[in-house]
Amino acid sequence: MYSIGEFSKLTGLPVRTLRFYHDKKVLLPATVDTDTGYRFYDERNLETARVIVALRELDFSLDDVGEIIANHDDDSDILDWMERQKRELSSRLSHTQDLLQRIEGVIRTERTARELDIQDASTYQIQDQTLEPLLVGGIRIKGKYSDCGPVFGKLGRQLGRHIAGKPLCLYYDDEYREDDADFEACMPLRKEVAKEGISVRELPGGRCLSLIHRGPYQKISRSYSRLLRAIKQKGYECILPSREVYLKGPGMIFTGNPKKYLTEIQMLITE
Repeated sequence: MYSIGEFSKLTGLPVRTLRFYHDKKVLLPATVDTDTGYRFYDERNLETARVIVALRELDFSLDDVGEIIANHDDDSDILDWMERQKRELSSRLSHTQDLLQRIEGVIRTERTARELDIQDASTYQIQDQTLEPLLVGGIRIKGKYSDCGPVFGKLGRQLGRHIAGKPLCLYYDDEYREDDADFEACMPLRKEVAKEGISVRELPGGRCLSLIHRGPYQKISRSYSRLLRAIKQKGYECILPSREVYLKGPGMIFTGNPKKYLTEIQMLITE
């Protein structure tokens, strides 16, 4: 027989853990002294402890460990348990990868915002640029402009780790519409994926004039006015839909200061 201290040294399990396993009926001592309450362990307990350590290293829950020990005594008997644990760990891995991608997205967004913050005012001038084709997944709806928030949430949940850039919105109307605006919330993608209710396709590239709007969305009309005025002065025509790329907006954790929101307005043009 081994005292609990000796058994702890033999198994590498702390005494408090052995007491906890006893309370949970996962590892019962061979005997308990009725007068002192001292626990004593034998060779069979050593084998049980070895099995517990091996299963816990494979991330089995304590409840699962208890059930396995109570009903099985050979590796071949627990194949179903191993298959189930493999599926569970794969699911967790996928979830963790999604979280890592979302965190990386926050980091990229905040780095971009910080870089723009330290640049001079020319950053917020009208730019003539060429957009490359862009693979996106989008959901098109009609409603109020504020309705896009929940749609972006749905896209984020369904597309997860496939997202490869800043969220954007396509606007199909050539006028302001209060309650029945026609727009499409989109996420850039690394590759084509099939998701029910989401349109996955490549947006065409082309020449555009763009402008970064700094401040709350409620005041973005001023930036649109500047951009449209420049387009008219140059004799260009706009190609719908126009685009808004959300470089910095409400964060994953904090709503943030709307005065620091950054939205790039992009309008494809033709001469």
